[in-house]
Amino acid sequence: MARLPGTETRPTLKTIAADTGLAVATVSRALSDAPDIGAATKARVREAAERLGYRPDRAAVRLRTGRTQVIALLLGAEPSLMTHTAQLIHALAAALRGTGYHLVVTPVLHGEDPLVQVRYLVETGSADAVILNRIRPDDPRVAYLARHGLPFVTHGRSDMGIAHPWYDFDNAAFARLAVRAMAARGRRDLLVVAPPLAQSYAQHILDGVRAEADATGMGWTVLDDATTDAADAEVEAAVARRLANGGIDAVLCASVSSALAAVAALEACGREVGRDVDVAAKEPFALLGRFRRPIIAIREDAGAAGEFLARAALDAIRRPGGARMTYLETPERTSLD
Repeated sequence: MARLPGTETRPTLKTIAADTGLAVATVSRALSDAPDIGAATKARVREAAERLGYRPDRAAVRLRTGRTQVIALLLGAEPSLMTHTAQLIHALAAALRGTGYHLVVTPVLHGEDPLVQVRYLVETGSADAVILNRIRPDDPRVAYLARHGLPFVTHGRSDMGIAHPWYDFDNAAFARLAVRAMAARGRRDLLVVAPPLAQSYAQHILDGVRAEADATGMGWTVLDDATTDAADAEVEAAVARRLANGGIDAVLCASVSSALAAVAALEACGREVGRDVDVAAKEPFALLGRFRRPIIAIREDAGAAGEFLARAALDAIRRPGGARMTYLETPERTSLD
């Protein structure tokens, strides 16, 4: 029953209803992922829709429901995008499959006013919900969206007293685990390759480093001429300059790319990972240990983050006055445990 180009008119909800023997209203609600429609019925309707080549008329849907069926991901673009971002987008898209919602990814370039894209979405009504990343403790985007009533979810936590859904990785716990592991190996002088300090997760990392360094007696400094947002070559050069001054026997990195750059720098300086200098970093899946086995890696589950953010965005759309979904992912062990 698949539709051949030019052989019949565009399939409608009535076409799917006739094929499945269901009412048009049931078909419509199944395609909208309505909670009162059973999983088997939803699967049956979606299979028929795919087989028949059904595509909803977005203009008609918006006129009928007032919704765009779009969730916008405003993604801070970095010079070096490693696997975390790719896994996050994939998980978001997979979680929205079959819900009737489409994911639109909008990059926000370095130096761009963070409110530009948010204002556009609100003023044009071009999305039903927004997902934000690279959250700041006092984030103007959070305040703006809360003020204008557009549902949103953040990947990270603000510190503004505004209730909203969020998913975050416990970066303070990550830093404590990493510092504790390096201190246990006898390291005493730590270099931290941190994200830009205006971001919430950078502050959380430094909170964790400070607490565990105080507990273990480890000295530490933050790399001051490059962050994890810098190009890999800049991070490598900055770490190499710091290593040339001597003393450093541990490096904590907030990303996979900065960890690879740090390893390149220390090996160029004649140091060996695990023997002369320990390197610790978080990663979305087992990669760093395959690159250099002694690297202390701590897992951050980007797939779980994406799946939760998608569900939280849908929940915020469907239950505008309901309790907000939140989750803090807390790491408990390193790759060497």
